[in-house]
Amino acid sequence: MDLRGRTVLITGATGGIGGALAERLVAEGARVKVHGRHAGRMQALLDRLPAGTTSLLADLTGAEGRAALAAFAAESPAAEVVVLNAASSHFGRFDQMGPAEIERLIATDLTAPILLTQALLPGLTRLPQARLVYIGSTLGRIGHPGFAAYGAAKAGLERFSEALGRELGGSGVGVLLISPRATRTDANSSAADAMNVALGNAVDPPEAVAAAVIDGLRRDRRRVQLGGPERLFVRLNALLPAVVDRAMAGKLGTILRYATRTA
Repeated sequence: MDLRGRTVLITGATGGIGGALAERLVAEGARVKVHGRHAGRMQALLDRLPAGTTSLLADLTGAEGRAALAAFAAESPAAEVVVLNAASSHFGRFDQMGPAEIERLIATDLTAPILLTQALLPGLTRLPQARLVYIGSTLGRIGHPGFAAYGAAKAGLERFSEALGRELGGSGVGVLLISPRATRTDANSSAADAMNVALGNAVDPPEAVAAAVIDGLRRDRRRVQLGGPERLFVRLNALLPAVVDRAMAGKLGTILRYATRTA
């Protein structure tokens, strides 16, 4: 897909990945529509984007917010590409999560993008060419201690996008899943950042994820996994999960030290 002159809607654009993607798309010649939840962050983003960029503040976990986003996407010029990036994150021991915390995480990271897709599809299928982009996670492809509920939500998003892409074959609406590895954003807790340092995990800047989205759209890819070692681990996890079990067991003490919530 040639992005020049295209209109792209980004949810969660006030976060690190969303903001970097908005700026990169503008540099590529696209027009962006941006969504967020925080007025101050939205104004800071709009100050970095071309004058006249349209924006929407809405909570996408509610039906009213999702309806507002669908209407925003359809407003002229209609969005031809929608990047469903809005998400929350959680690092910590699963047995220390409360039920409400789990429900909010699943509502934000899985239920909301699924229901938004259903609201957006009627408009997208009327366009000659359209794309839906989902921001998944390596943690949705490899079960990692400390990310049980978050990984479950992202794994669900991966299977949903895969099935949807096959269902929409020949419709003109393409589906792209981007699976970042650890990324340097404000969504990470200080404990998660400290764990990544202790384990020597590679951490990408948000601009690397933005570049992967652009490249995936240009090349009409269906799936993009960031990071060479992560691509290897994903394959190992699918073919020889016991190997990954042993690798994770060797790191478990360090992971739990940072994942454990203290009183």
